[in-house]
Amino acid sequence: MKFHALALAACLAALSPAPATAQSGVTGNWITEDDRAIIAIARCGSSICGRIARILVPTPEADQRDVNNPDPALRGRMIERLRVLSGFRLDRGQYRHGRIYDPENGRSYDARLRLNRDGTLRVTGCVLGGIICQSQTWRRR
Repeated sequence: MKFHALALAACLAALSPAPATAQSGVTGNWITEDDRAIIAIARCGSSICGRIARILVPTPEADQRDVNNPDPALRGRMIERLRVLSGFRLDRGQYRHGRIYDPENGRSYDARLRLNRDGTLRVTGCVLGGIICQSQTWRRR
């Protein structure tokens, strides 16, 4: 009888969803592939977004402002705390339908995020409707 109770308990434990941990999703702090910034990814309403939490390699000539933004009214914004990821929704195992903003050139791209098996994050930005894409691998901080 003890064996059946233990077996039943083991089966129930296996069928129960595992508790969510901070390490199980894309939310958290990520170091960019070039080690120049930390991006804080979090829920923003019903989607996922990300901000530059910290600049690791300052560029003094730019005074850490969004000087390359095509909108002159936004060029005075500080790069730190700037939202660079927006609108991502989970779709077939990836966060899709989002946008990524690159303050180095002032452009925004269609983007997707995918958590890799090794715990890194693949960040892909695309132009021309996804015909031309470029990816980076970010690591969790």
